[in-house]
Amino acid sequence: MSAPTVPPQHPRGAGRYAPSPSGDLHLGNLRTAILAWALARRSDRAFHLRLEDLDRVQEGSAQRQLEDLVAIGLDWDGDVVRQSARGASHAEAIDHLVDRGLVYECYCTRREILEAPSAPHAPPGAYPGTCRDLTEPERAAGRQRMHELRREPALRLRAGTTTWRVHDLWAGEVTGTVDDLVLRRGDGVVAYNLAVVVDDAAAGVDQVTRADDLLSSAPRQAHLAHLLGLPEPGYAHVPLAVNAAGARLAKRDGAVTLRDRLERGESAADVVGHIGDSLGLPGCRRAADVLERWEPGSLSSQPWLVRLAD
Repeated sequence: MSAPTVPPQHPRGAGRYAPSPSGDLHLGNLRTAILAWALARRSDRAFHLRLEDLDRVQEGSAQRQLEDLVAIGLDWDGDVVRQSARGASHAEAIDHLVDRGLVYECYCTRREILEAPSAPHAPPGAYPGTCRDLTEPERAAGRQRMHELRREPALRLRAGTTTWRVHDLWAGEVTGTVDDLVLRRGDGVVAYNLAVVVDDAAAGVDQVTRADDLLSSAPRQAHLAHLLGLPEPGYAHVPLAVNAAGARLAKRDGAVTLRDRLERGESAADVVGHIGDSLGLPGCRRAADVLERWEPGSLSSQPWLVRLAD
């Protein structure tokens, strides 16, 4: 099977924002969305919106997220893409890798992977290659075990390297670990790493802006793009928003979503003001204010400590 088709690209590339509709967007999510939008618009790139709805979907969340993004002043080019509608393209990509001998079945449980000795220099949780080179009898035993557990084997990439280098707008050249990542889970759902690579390429995205907890995933995703014959994007990882304890901001931290703030008498413009303040830009009221005034080189590498009065 031929490599996945890459459509004609926007003349100057594209950026994107790709939330998972698992709940309302909190201030950290909205900040990342504004920065992704501003980076794309200031470089005359297209800007796309994709809902990564393969799992963990909360009913009504997708529509609320779109409404919130509009409320703070964002716009986007083309239709909103739902990742769940792109199954044929994801399957095509996996078939291409299968045809090249770059896919194998994995019969390990998550617990077994976590408890297995890691390969030298690999981070905790990296797949140690347990099922990579099994004999046919061992594979047959693995399939039987999966049958008894009423699940399918996961499909893993036979990676061609243990490291890969990417370029990040703020972190610079980053070399990270690459392992035999999952392409399709045992429940039949395509894995995030495969879907995001295929979907970004299909949309012509050459600038991936997202939270910096995903920086470690960039090298493995770029390597996968390389194996699929797809363009490798540049990256721009934004520091996380955190609570007073330094943990990633979450709904349990109180009134941290746009809707929470509206219930407490603030406006969408006030929320953009909080985000502007975090960037050293007092007085912002719309995303356009950030676009006009923000200089990417001024972004602090430190997490945004969110402190809001209830």
